[in-house]
Amino acid sequence: MSDPYFQSLFAERIGGAHYGKGTDIYKFEKIKRAKRKALADFPTRRLVDFGIGENDAMAPESVRRRMAEEINKPENRGYADNGIAEFKEAAARFMERSFGVALDPATEVNHCIGSKPALAMLPACFINPGDVTLMTVPGYPVAGTHTKYYGGEVYRLPLVKENGFFPDLESIPADVRERAKLLVINYPNSPTGQVATREFYERAIEFAKRNDVVVVQDAAHSMLVYEGEPTSFLQAPGAREVGVEVHSLSKGFDMIGWRIGWVCGHERIVRAFADVKDNSDSGQFIAIQKAAAAALDDDAIPRRTRAKYKRRLEKLVAMLRRCGFECEMPGGTYFLYARSPKGLADGRKFDSAEAASQFLITEYSIVTVPWDDAGAYLRFSVTYEAADEAAEDELMALAEARLKSLGPVF
Repeated sequence: MSDPYFQSLFAERIGGAHYGKGTDIYKFEKIKRAKRKALADFPTRRLVDFGIGENDAMAPESVRRRMAEEINKPENRGYADNGIAEFKEAAARFMERSFGVALDPATEVNHCIGSKPALAMLPACFINPGDVTLMTVPGYPVAGTHTKYYGGEVYRLPLVKENGFFPDLESIPADVRERAKLLVINYPNSPTGQVATREFYERAIEFAKRNDVVVVQDAAHSMLVYEGEPTSFLQAPGAREVGVEVHSLSKGFDMIGWRIGWVCGHERIVRAFADVKDNSDSGQFIAIQKAAAAALDDDAIPRRTRAKYKRRLEKLVAMLRRCGFECEMPGGTYFLYARSPKGLADGRKFDSAEAASQFLITEYSIVTVPWDDAGAYLRFSVTYEAADEAAEDELMALAEARLKSLGPVF
């Protein structure tokens, strides 16, 4: 088949004239294909899915009830643009109640249609061709992808266990620091599970001031913390002078798919984000914003969600240790980041985490997500579907039996 006339018109940012002709397969697409193969090859064998990265429960009944009430009100039918005051005020109350951070809801908070669009739009506020965004890896790539869309570059900061899964900011070359505009961090960190310390935030703030860099803290997992209480970047002295924090109701409030969050922090950065957003979307449905405001005012919701995933993670860690994995309870998130096996007792070798992950899926119907960015690791998620604790225990027993039969070698 010949190319369409517009083949040469595709923008370089998505591949230019070669768009659609590449053979590379995205990691998660590889996982989906391997899952389909496992289900086809072993139709009677249960799939143990530790690869899912989204909450398995519906939003709480109280939130769904509020949504049902609001959806039929004619005043909620219109464009929301940069958000309604009711949601911004609820977000500000949440920040002060949870973290002791006082914000002006009118100028220092703006809603977003989930944290992903916010991370996509913030580079538009700062990145010109040749500018640099500093990003931790492994991690969520969206801000980096959009940095490249604007002609910028991404400088990767590996997160390694030897450095506590914090970026080594002092290792950044001088020429990169001179061109850097953004430092994107994510704590509690996905996928490593590391929680930020006050000392790290202070180092990041000092680095930002010294190098004229804006900090964007992705706080999507902020309420899923098991070491002490949840914290905010904006609690650290000087944080509001150098950046913003991006929040989401997806993880801590079981509102996956509702697409609602907020950006908060320095007034000028929030305003710049709002200006870009105003030219990108017309706001989230007002009924969703009002339901989300009700969720933010109910502290019991994130407490229940946190307790559930902490319980599941404790069971997972104990099971994997019995199978020979070296792992420990993460400080936060619903992910467990564990070194990938180098091989199996039968002599089989794996040259990467991806190879190990593909084998586990296709041959043993155990789904994980591989990361090879900073060492070979597997990410286990505890967002699998299980109706109660008995179902959780049954799944752990099933996974343990399969893994022990393999004899993973590290």
